[in-house]
Amino acid sequence: MRLTTHTDFALRTLMFLATTNERATVAQVALQYGVSTNHMAKVVNQLSRLGYIRSIRGIGGGIELARQPADIRLGEVIEAFEGNMHMLECVATKYVCTIQSFCKLKGAFAEAERLQLEYLNSVTLADVAPTKRQFGRASSLTS
Repeated sequence: MRLTTHTDFALRTLMFLATTNERATVAQVALQYGVSTNHMAKVVNQLSRLGYIRSIRGIGGGIELARQPADIRLGEVIEAFEGNMHMLECVATKYVCTIQSFCKLKGAFAEAERLQLEYLNSVTLADVAPTKRQFGRASSLTS
């Protein structure tokens, strides 16, 4: 599996918010990762629509986690952003291959996908969020 940049930055945004444990701006998150604010705004918008973060407008506003880090499963976020994660089309669709009815490759890939998703759903945002100190060191390395 290879994640899109969009999904990568969604996970990074969630990690940032879990680490800071306070409201942040889209610009702060974009600056942390060295990406454009416009690109990060698209990611934040989707995270908000999916219910992972809250966006608060006005003075003192910003973005914050809508759920506790321990309640956000990586597999769930990846599925929400990536959609179909099948390695082969035949895993999810019938009648795409002439040998599909007896092919054992389909079963092997289906099991690999199941195990991968099972594992990713066992890992929470709390499990992967760095400390504030680690983020501080990362920021000083890019400056």
